[in-house]
Amino acid sequence: MSAGPGPPGQTLTEAEAEAEAEAEAEAEFEQIEVDAPVVGIVMGSNSDLPAMQKAEAELGERGIRCEVRVMSAHREPDKVAEYARNARMRGLRVIIAGAGLSAALPGAVAAHCDLPVIGVPLTSRTSVAGGLDALLSIAQMPPGVPVACVGIDNARNAAVLAARILDS
Repeated sequence: MSAGPGPPGQTLTEAEAEAEAEAEAEAEFEQIEVDAPVVGIVMGSNSDLPAMQKAEAELGERGIRCEVRVMSAHREPDKVAEYARNARMRGLRVIIAGAGLSAALPGAVAAHCDLPVIGVPLTSRTSVAGGLDALLSIAQMPPGVPVACVGIDNARNAAVLAARILDS
């Protein structure tokens, strides 16, 4: 154990000291003005890009910086987890995740970060009932893994919601 700040005679474990140092560094980082994106837009495949570009366009019209990434919750789970874990450190404050079929991406992102995640259910040529499968996959998240859900193929509304979250 190492001595740390706090009441006299009280010590911090190495893990506590490291967590405290990380929190201080993060607080300092948040005060730095940078042109980094504040919204992440992720999708499961390149075929989702036309639908998800509506979110990017809406954010751009509002002057909100964003980044766009393609990563599959099923084919690249480690990449998704790493992206989500590092999102806050990179300056993101909201993540919009679009996915079709089983629509696991929004939940996978939410499971690995504490940022607000907005799920966009997407239709595809093999979707059931016009995207109902994706909608239910996103809306039915287990307790402790919250994901907001907008209408099917409505990435623009996800961007509007992200902007409102950023304003609060």
